[in-house]
Amino acid sequence: MKFGIVLFPGTNRDGDAWDAVTGPLGASAVRLWHKDHDLQGADVIILPGGFSYGDYLRAGAIARFSPIMQEVVAHARAGGPVIGICNGFQILCEAHLLPGALLRNASLQFRSMPVTLRVENANTRFTNQYKAGQLLRVPIAHGDGRFAIDADGLRALEDAGQVVFRYVDRNGQVTDAANPNGSLDNIAGIINAGGNVMGLMPHPENAIDPLLGSTDGLGIFTSILAHVAA
Repeated sequence: MKFGIVLFPGTNRDGDAWDAVTGPLGASAVRLWHKDHDLQGADVIILPGGFSYGDYLRAGAIARFSPIMQEVVAHARAGGPVIGICNGFQILCEAHLLPGALLRNASLQFRSMPVTLRVENANTRFTNQYKAGQLLRVPIAHGDGRFAIDADGLRALEDAGQVVFRYVDRNGQVTDAANPNGSLDNIAGIINAGGNVMGLMPHPENAIDPLLGSTDGLGIFTSILAHVAA
């Protein structure tokens, strides 16, 4: 399996994503420049974190129009797996591959800290190595991570099991204090209706080794391998 890691001007987590898939997973990877029109045979696309195009206009708004995104959108619409992490999640929403939007944190402050996530749906190609209700410790680092969507959209996400991760306290309870950015219903990650595109604000690629303080993020990457093997 080959992972394609997209680089936009301002991307800064591509190396972390690279290490996550080539290290513990032993998979191959290729970097895809924002001006490219070729996914170079990548099976899984990762849009990593950072500040694409300086987050000018709106986080992810300019990256959505880059040449490589034409190929990413085509890959996704053909059923290919795509993961958007942090800024990547913002880009996926701007590209309408995922519903909703990521707005400025309710605190109007950049938040960088570990958070507790609860796995809401363990029956996806990205979460099958977890158990529903499992608690994960994963870091965040963002200023525009507040997930928003209208009431009908929220109802559709909940009814279809498209909410994948939620911010909770260490006891697994949904509380305002556990919500680092004011996201609607404490939503931290969602998946599309087709089940092949996932976006999340926390950084699983920074929770893959005990030296980083947690290995809880590794399950996202091993889930992809397990799905392919199945």
